[in-house]
Amino acid sequence: MQALVLNNGLSYRQDVPKPVAGVNEALISLKLAGICATDLELVKGYAGFSGIIGHEFVGVVDAVNHPEHRHWLNRRVVGSINIGCQHCYNCLHEGPEHCQRRTVLGIRGKDGVFADYFTLPVSQLYIVPDEVSDQAAVFTEPLAAALRVVKQLEPLTVTTVAVVGPGRLGLLIAKVLALAGYDIEVLGRSEASLALPRQWQLKTALIEEVADHQFACVIDASGQASGFRQSLRILKPRGTLVLKSTFSSTEPLDLSKIVIYELTVLGSRCGPFADALALLQQQTVPVETLIDGYYHLNEGLTALTHAAQAGVRKILLQG
Repeated sequence: MQALVLNNGLSYRQDVPKPVAGVNEALISLKLAGICATDLELVKGYAGFSGIIGHEFVGVVDAVNHPEHRHWLNRRVVGSINIGCQHCYNCLHEGPEHCQRRTVLGIRGKDGVFADYFTLPVSQLYIVPDEVSDQAAVFTEPLAAALRVVKQLEPLTVTTVAVVGPGRLGLLIAKVLALAGYDIEVLGRSEASLALPRQWQLKTALIEEVADHQFACVIDASGQASGFRQSLRILKPRGTLVLKSTFSSTEPLDLSKIVIYELTVLGSRCGPFADALALLQQQTVPVETLIDGYYHLNEGLTALTHAAQAGVRKILLQG
């Protein structure tokens, strides 16, 4: 089959063996896959991954390994990406996201979805409702990640939140927080980057024009060290910084403000797929306006180059 393989550089190959569904797994054929910032960072060396990259997808179940799973055949699905051991405390009580033996689809120890076919345990799969298009369903994983921020902010006494980075994930985070009742301001580096947030009826501002120590809660979704620095700059003493970016950087970062201003830092990663699909059914988040291009798998290298360009939001790969 064809696939995009990362191994001392990214390459497009047509000789990759088609995977076989293991015990309690499904073989899935790709319909659409999304390129996200993590994929771009993996290519730069983040996390030291080798194999097929990609983790945002909508596909169709082509085969299953056990007769009791036959009801999954030919179903349109998305899938959560963290695969735990199913035996440790974290897996049994919290979920697989922090299992020390977990694999992560297209990121850690598990081939991903930038391929004709891939496998996932059936326990990770979610049926896509008929009302949700493929173009919307492919946003399930990043939308779930955005909803994770909503859950993390619930115990905090904050009502006004700045989202730094009006890109793919930043916009989703800002929109779901606005729907949850927060007063949101999306901060970007250029007027052009703020056009779509305004179309989404979100309040916006240029980050350079925001004075120091303005927000009690800041979410860094910039994907860059410079965004992290700006997020710290505009945070009030004893404020909360939510880190939503994963990036490979050798730049030195000054963390002294975290100590001096007694800041709280929250990491934020994966979220609830069922809630994301329910939100997509409601069609209150205009995810399809994030799409800036489509490519076939054999154009994958060009697609990732396009996705890495400044101002580009979501680029999709077609199976």
